[in-house]
Amino acid sequence: MENKPWTREELVLALNLYLKLPFGKMHSRKPEIVRLAEIINRSAGAVAMRLTNFASVDPYHQQRGIKGLVGGTRQVQPIWDEFQHNREELLFESELILARLEHQSIESKYARILDGTEQLKGETKIREVKTRVNQNVFRQIVLANYSGRCAISGIDIPDLLVASHIVPWSENKEERLNPANGICLSAHFDVAFDKGYLYFDNDFRMIIGPKLKQYATQPYYFNWFKQFEGKQLNLPSKYLPNQEFLEWHREYRCL
Repeated sequence: MENKPWTREELVLALNLYLKLPFGKMHSRKPEIVRLAEIINRSAGAVAMRLTNFASVDPYHQQRGIKGLVGGTRQVQPIWDEFQHNREELLFESELILARLEHQSIESKYARILDGTEQLKGETKIREVKTRVNQNVFRQIVLANYSGRCAISGIDIPDLLVASHIVPWSENKEERLNPANGICLSAHFDVAFDKGYLYFDNDFRMIIGPKLKQYATQPYYFNWFKQFEGKQLNLPSKYLPNQEFLEWHREYRCL
């Protein structure tokens, strides 16, 4: 079973899972790895090895001096390059493949987040389904990158966490699904960040902006904001927030 070549679909699914798992959690006993192995009829060890192949071509790990397993670089490099140049299409394709191998449609798998799209037709429906599915996948990637915790407060209740875009979805199509364009924040920090009430400096420290300081006399100000000022983000396991994106946010959201 393990001597057969990996197909493009299998490699795309491996990339999908690689992006959704925190670095250091890519061992063969991980339930998500076991599940994918069952779906594609391979051993969990083979899937885990393929994930570490992706780590070997990931520039973030290369910059840290972590090589991963380089033996499969030739197989995974084209898929990684495709992801870098066309994240939107490849992520959605990966979810379509996964749903098909799970014997369900993308609409049934994501019924909750696709509620309200039933009446849409043609290209309008395709575009809306793709957008919602990709946003959901982006959320999974960002939350995994921050180990399921708010980068400021450490809150780990999934329903209260948001994959907050640094540069908003509508402002930059090429970077909207870039993991380095997302920070895991609890809901009120997400809104405050989006509206420019707070920002992060080049050392990833939270800074309270002028708009929020107007409320410094309010009882909630210390408990919900001031106590975190100057605190460095709980940094992620793989993708640090991109400095250029943070600079954009400071310039166009806060000043």
